Amino acid sequence: MKSSARASETTPITTAILLSGGLDSAILLGHLLQQGARVQPIYITTGCIWQAAEQRAIEQFLAAIGSSAIAPLVELAVPLADLYGEHWSFTGQDVPDQTTPDEAVFLWGRNPLLLMKAMLWCSMHDISRLALATLRCNPFADATPQFFQQFQQALATATESRVEILRPFAAQNKQQVLALGADLPLHLTFSCLSPQEDQHCGICNKCAERARGLQTIPSGDPTNYAFSSQLIANS
Repeated sequence: MKSSARASETTPITTAILLSGGLDSAILLGHLLQQGARVQPIYITTGCIWQAAEQRAIEQFLAAIGSSAIAPLVELAVPLADLYGEHWSFTGQDVPDQTTPDEAVFLWGRNPLLLMKAMLWCSMHDISRLALATLRCNPFADATPQFFQQFQQALATATESRVEILRPFAAQNKQQVLALGADLPLHLTFSCLSPQEDQHCGICNKCAERARGLQTIPSGDPTNYAFSSQLIANS
C-alpha cells in the first residue's frame, strides 16, 4: 500500500490540450509542462485548407520539445465540408486579409464542434481535464465563460462523467502569452489561413496577427512569409 501511495503522489495528472499548431496552443503546451503536468495533445482534423501545414508544424514542434511528459498525439476527425460548403476556409477564395477585423475569421460552431469530440475522447480515456488556449481578446460567443460552463455541464449530463475545461490564458492578451513562451521554438508553429505549401502567406488576417505579436518579444518574428513585402507594407 505504501509503495502504491508513493507512486500516486509522484504520477502527474494528465491534462489533454487542443493543439492547433499555432502560437497560443503551443505556448499552452509548454506552460502545462512547466506546471508538471503530463500532456495529452489532441488535434482535430476538419478539412480546412490550412490543416496539412498545421499538422506538419505540430509534428516538428513536438519533436523539438522532445519531452517524455508528452503523450503521443491523438488525431480525431470532425469533417466539416458538408456543413461549411463553399466557405472560404474550404475553397481558399476571399480569405480574410490583414485589413479585416478578428470577427472576419469566425467559423460557425468551431468550439462546440471541436470540444464535443475531444471531451468525449477524454471521458472515454479517463482524462478529466481539457485545456484550451483561449485568450482574453477572443471576440466570439463560443469563447465566453458562460459558453464553456454550460457546454461542460451539458456534456457531463449527457455522459455522466465530467471533463473540466481549463483556460489558463483567459485573462491574458496575445503579448502576455507570447512573453510567457518566448523560450519555446515558436518558429516551428503555424498560423496562416492561406498557406503557400508549408509557408505562411503574409497576407491573411492570421499572418498579420502573428507578425504583430512576435514583433513584441525580444527574439522578434522569424517567420518566412511568402509575401513578406505586402505584410510589411500593410502592418
